[in-house]
Amino acid sequence: MSLRLLSSMSTGRSYQDAIRCLNGLQSNYASIMAARTSGKRKNVESLVEMRRWSKQLGYDVESFNDLNIIHITGTKGKGSTAAFTQSILLEYEDKIGKVGLFTSPHLRTVRERIAINGRPISEEKFAKFFFEVWDRLDGTSVEQEQCGNVKPGYFKFLTLLSFHVFMQERCNVCVYEVGIGGAYDSTNIVEKPVACGVSILGIDHTKVLGDRIEDIAWNKGGIFKTAAPAFTIEKQPPEGFQVLKDRAAERHTSLQVVPNLNKLKDFQLGIAGEFQVTNASLAVALSNECLKKFNIHSGLTNLRADSELPDKFVKGLKSAKWEGRCQTVRDGNVTWYIDGAHTKESIVASSNWFKTTVVNSPNKKILLFNQQTRDAKVLLTYLFNTLGSDIKLSQAIFTTNITWKSGSFSPDLVSMNTDQNFIDELVAQKALFTAWNNLTGDLDSERAIVSKNIESAVEIIRSISQPVDVFVTGSLHLVGGLLVVLDGK
Repeated sequence: MSLRLLSSMSTGRSYQDAIRCLNGLQSNYASIMAARTSGKRKNVESLVEMRRWSKQLGYDVESFNDLNIIHITGTKGKGSTAAFTQSILLEYEDKIGKVGLFTSPHLRTVRERIAINGRPISEEKFAKFFFEVWDRLDGTSVEQEQCGNVKPGYFKFLTLLSFHVFMQERCNVCVYEVGIGGAYDSTNIVEKPVACGVSILGIDHTKVLGDRIEDIAWNKGGIFKTAAPAFTIEKQPPEGFQVLKDRAAERHTSLQVVPNLNKLKDFQLGIAGEFQVTNASLAVALSNECLKKFNIHSGLTNLRADSELPDKFVKGLKSAKWEGRCQTVRDGNVTWYIDGAHTKESIVASSNWFKTTVVNSPNKKILLFNQQTRDAKVLLTYLFNTLGSDIKLSQAIFTTNITWKSGSFSPDLVSMNTDQNFIDELVAQKALFTAWNNLTGDLDSERAIVSKNIESAVEIIRSISQPVDVFVTGSLHLVGGLLVVLDGK
């Protein structure tokens, strides 16, 4: 069924119909490569397009200010920070009302990206709101016809959909995680956020953001707005921090450095990993600023390292959930240690988490790894060096992100942004196989395995009779596919 036919159906359009339409908005591999080689790093028209599309949906961007948005960017930890912030604010739901959360990417289902009060919207609501947006952007106006009736791409469409959902559902506070960068990200049409946050900066998405930390900081500082307090963490790279300060001055706002809060070490955060203390501290500052908007006095004034935390903040931080990040899943003889780390900084942090968690475990230890688009061999080297001699991995399995043995993806996990021949010929996996053997100095093919899909890799691991600890990392796409396979759906 064509996308045009689906869009013309007046009734009965299902969630799966919406997913097929949405997947049709993905950029294919050829167009992505053409964009990357064009030398264009900044899509200056992106925000102009987003404002035009918003108007076609019936919204002036000023109306989004009613959502009291907390806008979060960074290289690592922005998703966890958003999850912590949502969880704290939900403790005040009786006073502030509905809390929306927009994040990316998703793991099992695209509905995870648009959540209200801690739960992804239902399939029924997703389909309803999706086709409301789809139909309103379907080329009925002169302006649309002049623009060639080009629909937004995948992420931009979901961003527009999130605004529509949150407005229609009358959310009172919304936490928005930036997709990539900040300055030209589609979420950056927000004009008056309640607060902005920047988690740790690092090198990533260099084709879009630049290959220097100063360039990346400039882009991420682009979410700062006049009179909207901005917050960042301690121990940012000095060059990047200076750029953030300059960007805040340009935007006539303050930039406050949030210290790591000592009290966070007195209890177990809902999201595992020692490094989450930094993200949780930033979330405390952002949540506190938001509560001020509602004239709610939390008891926190100037945040210091030794500040006491209100009980509701502690409860929210304890109950926070963020799947696929330092997540442990027990499955018979197998314990899965899952983290979608895919940058240098995150792979080091994730490897340290796995090492400290299983260092005293007598179980056999296996690595399940994939990364299709970045320099996977470099990430694998960081992983190997971080684990060091403390953790002996008995086996490494390098898989594609394909979900099932049939060669198909779970519908919500279909990806068109990689070279299909590259996947079919297992180019990345074979390269990782060789790199791993070079790192370990062991050319025994039993120590490293290449798998065509995640389901087959899981079967290999489950066939081991003794207890096994499995470290799953390298890609959120891999993590999402694994969770789907473990669910058996």
